[in-house]
Amino acid sequence: MTAALPIRATDKSGACEGDGPLAMLDRLWRRFEDDEATIRRGGLITEVSATHYTVKGLSGVARLGDMVEHRGQDGTNWGEIVRIGRDQVVVAPYEQSPDTGIGDAVFRRGPLTIAPHVSWRGRTIDALGRAIDGGPPLLRGSDAGARPHATPGALERQRVGTSFHTGVRVIDIFTPLCFGQRMGIFAGSGVGKSTLLAMLAAANAFDTVVVALVGERGREVREFLEDTIGPLAMAKTVAIVATSDESAMMRRRAPDTAMRVAEHFRDCGDRVLLVLDSITRFAHALREVATGSGEPPVARGYPASVFTDLPKLLERAGPGAEGKGSITAIISVLVDGDDHNDPVADSVRGILDGHIVLDRSIAEQGRYPPVNPLASISRLAAKAWSPEERTLVTKLKGMISRFEDTRDIRLLGAYQAGADPELDMAVRQVPLIYEALTQTPRDPVSADPFADLARHLKMRQDADGGN
Repeated sequence: MTAALPIRATDKSGACEGDGPLAMLDRLWRRFEDDEATIRRGGLITEVSATHYTVKGLSGVARLGDMVEHRGQDGTNWGEIVRIGRDQVVVAPYEQSPDTGIGDAVFRRGPLTIAPHVSWRGRTIDALGRAIDGGPPLLRGSDAGARPHATPGALERQRVGTSFHTGVRVIDIFTPLCFGQRMGIFAGSGVGKSTLLAMLAAANAFDTVVVALVGERGREVREFLEDTIGPLAMAKTVAIVATSDESAMMRRRAPDTAMRVAEHFRDCGDRVLLVLDSITRFAHALREVATGSGEPPVARGYPASVFTDLPKLLERAGPGAEGKGSITAIISVLVDGDDHNDPVADSVRGILDGHIVLDRSIAEQGRYPPVNPLASISRLAAKAWSPEERTLVTKLKGMISRFEDTRDIRLLGAYQAGADPELDMAVRQVPLIYEALTQTPRDPVSADPFADLARHLKMRQDADGGN
């Protein structure tokens, strides 16, 4: 038996194209063939805490991840089984009910099912797949896509080899991306990662965009979707939202729901862009649920299961099997205290196919996006650059490195023009390069970043009289 959510509508379509009324009747008949569909197994609450409650009577039939239904005075509340003991199970509720009490009845409803539909584009849903945008009830796809998809085998995936332009010059030049790549954006709070994510979400290279906002401020969600992303990009976007005031279970569930939606469209042949903001808040939710169920911490308060669940989620992105589409994942990593070696950042960095580092000192200089090109890397850049572009980027990085390494010396007045021709070149060119890379969401996207860079340098040199 699978869990049925409160907001759900049935339509006549199938997984991608439709399956007709006979298939619907067949699915309905199979539901009532199973005793589990008509006989619900339940138990009674024996203990209640701020984040969990325990239920006696479900241990014999419960499975980790099963949903349960608690019927209280204020209506039906949903939870998930996170620990199974000999005599009782531990349930983490999705929404804490104030009237949860000892002796209340709780019924097992089976694993959560998410059945995406093509009409979900342009909609905003919560972590349980319920519409929260005030629109009509969501249409439900076929049950074939309702359960989690298995991660494609290592030798079953397509090879990554086709690059695309994001429209953000600093990324397309120094850390170019390919379809099916998983890229992390590492930044402290308030540096500008959400703005950069919105610029990337507006890339026109994708058929479908899935945005997961995990632990975001409720005030900023509507601004992010309506203003930063904009109505044009939202028309092909499915947004999954779990704000910071929601329970840890909702924040823990949101990335999985987003991944299921992305997997559905990938299996329909779409090139999907998945934007997840942020994986750190997902890890915080994992930690809260795990410690609440009794798991001991092992690294800065994080239980071991956190570092098991992170690759399980992220490995589901990437190129699909032959004949399918791909999921290109842009994952933001909120670096706690600007420490890029904290356990979550260090673990995620080893899973992804590259990282873009946003530097607070660059943002304080007024350069946006505040990408540090020397600390950022794309492991698939070689598949995106031509030989000439690779040579040029190597020279640009060398010049920028020389400029930054001698910044203190120049501030002290120890630099003398003419003593080092390479440094002279860096002092003249790097500020112009920084100007060319500056870009805001209101600026037009860059169709040819290398040509834009060359055009800007030539224009400034002509303005300065060729010096």
